[in-house]
Amino acid sequence: MSRRGRRRILDAEERALWDHVVRSVKRLRPEKPVGASSIVAAPEPPTVVEPPPEPKAKAKAKAGTPPKAAVAPASPPPPPLAALEPKTRRRLTRGAEVDARLDLHGLTQAAAHRRLRLFLMEAQASGHALVLVITGKGDPERLMSSGPAFGEGRGVLKRAVPLWLAEPDLRAVVVGFESAGRRHGGEGALYVRIRRRR
Repeated sequence: MSRRGRRRILDAEERALWDHVVRSVKRLRPEKPVGASSIVAAPEPPTVVEPPPEPKAKAKAKAGTPPKAAVAPASPPPPPLAALEPKTRRRLTRGAEVDARLDLHGLTQAAAHRRLRLFLMEAQASGHALVLVITGKGDPERLMSSGPAFGEGRGVLKRAVPLWLAEPDLRAVVVGFESAGRRHGGEGALYVRIRRRR
């Protein structure tokens, strides 16, 4: 008979030690009753832990405050304005023409602002890359002698048009701008680069 097949009988001391070990050990898996291998025990329902009741003062404070509104993600800042490339600037000084031009002489600020915005939108829709906006140089002496109504569209527009072109909502249309060369009006006009439509 093999060694495994033989049963060794424990003496009283060994038996007491074995009983002590068995009592101190916890079973990993509970012992299945004989014949119950095919029966599957129903899982126990999960225990629901309810949060402790809030104090009345906190509950009243919460009831009175409106729910926090979801914070919309901040829109990205408009792209910075860019100057003309030196190559484009050289071409313009040598006589290259702009794609379109707008003359704001004699218009009031409100009318000039509307015309400028419309002109820029149309220029972008037409696929223009570079346009010229003529503001006029403005003559301070003439403005003072002629009164505000006569000179509103002159020196005022020279200062206002660059501010309008830099407005954040026009960055989708305007890439950048700078004073025109002498051939196109010098300080009384601006080259405006138009952003391509996506």
